[in-house]
Amino acid sequence: MRLPVLFILLTVMIDSMGIGLIIPVMPDLLREVTGGGLSQAAIWGGLLTTSFAVMQFLFGPVVGGLSDRYGRRPILLVSLAVMALDYTVMALAGSIWLLLAGRIVGGITAATQSAASAYMADLSEDGKRAQGFGLIGAAFGLGFVIGPLIGGVLGEFGTRAPFWAAAGLAAANGLLGYFVLKETVTDTIRRPFDWRRANPLGTFRALSRLPGITRGLVIFFLYQVAFNVYPSVWAYFGAARFGWDPGMIGLSLGLFGVMMAVVQGGLIRLVLTRLGERGTVLYGLIFDIAAFGAIAFVTSGALALLLTPLAALGAVITPALQGIMSRTVGADRQGELQGALTSAGAVAMIVSPLLMTAVFAAFTAPESPVYFPGAPFLVSLGLICVALIVFLLPQRDSAVA
Repeated sequence: MRLPVLFILLTVMIDSMGIGLIIPVMPDLLREVTGGGLSQAAIWGGLLTTSFAVMQFLFGPVVGGLSDRYGRRPILLVSLAVMALDYTVMALAGSIWLLLAGRIVGGITAATQSAASAYMADLSEDGKRAQGFGLIGAAFGLGFVIGPLIGGVLGEFGTRAPFWAAAGLAAANGLLGYFVLKETVTDTIRRPFDWRRANPLGTFRALSRLPGITRGLVIFFLYQVAFNVYPSVWAYFGAARFGWDPGMIGLSLGLFGVMMAVVQGGLIRLVLTRLGERGTVLYGLIFDIAAFGAIAFVTSGALALLLTPLAALGAVITPALQGIMSRTVGADRQGELQGALTSAGAVAMIVSPLLMTAVFAAFTAPESPVYFPGAPFLVSLGLICVALIVFLLPQRDSAVA
């Protein structure tokens, strides 16, 4: 594997590790900082995640547009340096407000996922971009494996240890990128930076004129809202339904990440070859409906551990949709498209944590008339049903069809 591609995959993996590292300790950390109970911690966790997502939403198109103009290399390297500093600040934070500030800065640095995806698109042939995006998804999944596992182990040494680990990983990867990352944006495909399009609404407006993009973005958004039920409430769901500690929560998320890496790094190639991009999206949506329904009602911790990796089999949706939409735009707009997808995913991260944690709190609070920790997963099931309907509606363009 070429070193620049390895760096891109490591960058995505470390982004996901940085999130996964801290998930197992967040319930304890938030209860430690706020002095409240688990339900209150879940609400604060939703607000922290939402603030992170708001920054991704606002800065995704900016970063994507800047990478189209100035190149992928400087954007990625600066982001990793700021990310390392941000995790250091969070490791030292003694109040909920400093944690909130850290998540805001972290959301800005995480917006560079658009530049990483655009770099992969630059290096991939038109017919193989879905496979390239699958590798990025696999790297994300692998980070989701390693992050929670390490976070669960480090959590035994204190709630701050995972933040120090995340800071060190970001700094080390930035150093690697400085030596191996080569620029892919040439004068041939360089696009002038325009502030009118370097905002989410301007980007969506410009891309919506292309056939298939609007429908693809809607499906992508609905899927992301549903999928984000895992990082939003899984730690709280595991603690409430099964009495899991941080180590067991990390293990369960690790199993999920392993399967995501297998699906998006290898299995998706077989699925794409056999079903095509449209069939792959259809398969993923149907499988997710079954998975969310099963997890919502599971009462056995052992059975939940079996269902967790199986639920990742629906993770073929994102790279297949990205491949469909990437073929619609030109080489000079890959950063813009990935910025739009980053913003759409960020909006989902804004909506999903607030929605899912509110539903979780409503069905687990002491005064709740019905105790049902799995309620958020039924919400996700409904969203995937809507996405399936949108996908199957008759369409006049050929991009998604």
